[in-house]
Amino acid sequence: MTPPPVRPIATWSPGDTVLGFALLRKKEVRQDKSGREYLDLELADASGSIPGKAWSDSAALAAEFEPFDFVKFRGQVQSYRDQLQLKVDNCRRVVEADRAEGFDEGHLVPTTREDIDALWRALTATLDGQLRRPFASRLAESTLQAFGERLRVHPAAKAIHHAYRGGLLEHTTSMMGLAARLCDHYPELDRDLVLLGVLFHDLGKLEELGAMPRNDYTAVGRLVGHIVLGRDLVREQAAAIDGFPADLRLQLEHLVLSHQGRQEFGSPVEPMTPEAIALHAIDDLDSKLAVLRGLKERALVPGFVWARSLDRFVWLADLPGADTPEPPNGELADADPEGPLDDDGDGDPRR
Repeated sequence: MTPPPVRPIATWSPGDTVLGFALLRKKEVRQDKSGREYLDLELADASGSIPGKAWSDSAALAAEFEPFDFVKFRGQVQSYRDQLQLKVDNCRRVVEADRAEGFDEGHLVPTTREDIDALWRALTATLDGQLRRPFASRLAESTLQAFGERLRVHPAAKAIHHAYRGGLLEHTTSMMGLAARLCDHYPELDRDLVLLGVLFHDLGKLEELGAMPRNDYTAVGRLVGHIVLGRDLVREQAAAIDGFPADLRLQLEHLVLSHQGRQEFGSPVEPMTPEAIALHAIDDLDSKLAVLRGLKERALVPGFVWARSLDRFVWLADLPGADTPEPPNGELADADPEGPLDDDGDGDPRR
């Protein structure tokens, strides 16, 4: 029998009895006025979140689950002080068998809107079809074999751009397509170097950032950073291929080390080759346009918003003549540099 559809949190109303899956954002043990323990919870999915309470008579108190676990729950939606909350009857950590009942991480954490399988096919097709040196092809193949499963679902950043499940793959595939076109336009560019530079440029983020849903800096991410970690991956993967050319490896190292363009943005060196200049431009363009897309998706009306990572106001307007509402009283959509439409940058120039 097909399981009933899991309803997103944003569609719940008071009086609903709900059964489904969520990301557990918070779990705190507290005491009520009688001294009995209860759980103060927060459950979330891609549509929103809701506070939850598991009182002393709930089976959830005896279950093992922790913050950032995916959980299966059952409960009743209530209204308390004009806000929804969930009275949790039961809650447990999900198991693999729950996938047959509708569990899917992609429904519970921010996830790329693109089809991950389609992105992967586009990425591998470009590498398979356009790399010319046998050593370049072998390096791409072995790297995807080693890191492909993580690359498919990892975020590309903590907050600023592509900061969601599948974001690193989306960013890399988008850059790969642009890189191939740029090499068509500028035939003096070494296509193998540019394409491999795209593949490796952010691969160190697999170690710099935790996977979703945590998506925060790891210890090695803070202490070393994805640029040096990515350079190390180039060295390790090249060293595993007998006879890999030292000059090719050196140029790839330079691409990774310089891809953020300027030393104040975290690059140990600045781009010194045509391929390094091209890689930085491709990365910079793709990340900045992703920031603008995110801001526009969150904007309620067209207008100016402050983009902290770009250090400027940006104009989020539709095409002239489009049927869209005007900002109220002719004011900016969000003129406050710390306002709610800010791009949530944390001040880290490493993106």
